[in-house]
Amino acid sequence: MRDLTASVVWVTGGGTGIGRAGAVALAAAGAEVVLSGRRAEPLEEVANAIAEAGGRASVLPLDVADAGAVSAVAEAILAQHGRIDILVNSAGLNVPKRRYDEVELDGWRKVIDVDLNGAFYCVAAVLPGMRERGDGLIINISSWAGRYNSTVSGPAYGAAKHAMLAMNASLNMEECVNGIRACAICPAEVATPIMDNRPIPPSADDRARMLQPEDLGETILYVARMPAHACVNEILISPTWNRAYLGGGGDR
Repeated sequence: MRDLTASVVWVTGGGTGIGRAGAVALAAAGAEVVLSGRRAEPLEEVANAIAEAGGRASVLPLDVADAGAVSAVAEAILAQHGRIDILVNSAGLNVPKRRYDEVELDGWRKVIDVDLNGAFYCVAAVLPGMRERGDGLIINISSWAGRYNSTVSGPAYGAAKHAMLAMNASLNMEECVNGIRACAICPAEVATPIMDNRPIPPSADDRARMLQPEDLGETILYVARMPAHACVNEILISPTWNRAYLGGGGDR
């Protein structure tokens, strides 16, 4: 497995949920982690927890929907660390009003701007340096709703996550010659704060049976530790008690 002690990892959406769990797992494996997200306070909490455990982490707040801000943060990371070895695109959201009979234009734009456009902005920001080094890993957190159509996730989220899978595939098709590989991780329901934005939030009992953020942290770490010659193109992961099979849900 690949040694991550010299790696610089940029994690978006690093303050909560899957991004936080991935950052903690990568830092525990020795990586230098840069945390980005819209709110500084949860990012600082994660960075402090990583430091207390003996890891290395820093914070650069960011709204990934702002293309100029994404470029500025990437440049700041490069100025401080000299490279970005791994990008974890975990920033994502959904809105309560999501079905066609209630979705609002601002809600649609918000989901697409963060979940799809934001991921693309981050990819575009790291690719030049990865090409120059002839090495790089991009981990895109998609969704079960990106592989399978879901009435629970709504059209905006489903469209964004389907598009993320296409973006991930095109990265591998075009950038493999540059030593760059991409993995789309597609989790079904994960007990993260995004569940609070469901029209009917799941119960505590239901959340306990879902995938937990730490499960995805371990999945991210597994992909990151694969050798450079191995590309894990996609991972589809669900709780054993999968409500997508039971008529109760399926996206994260």
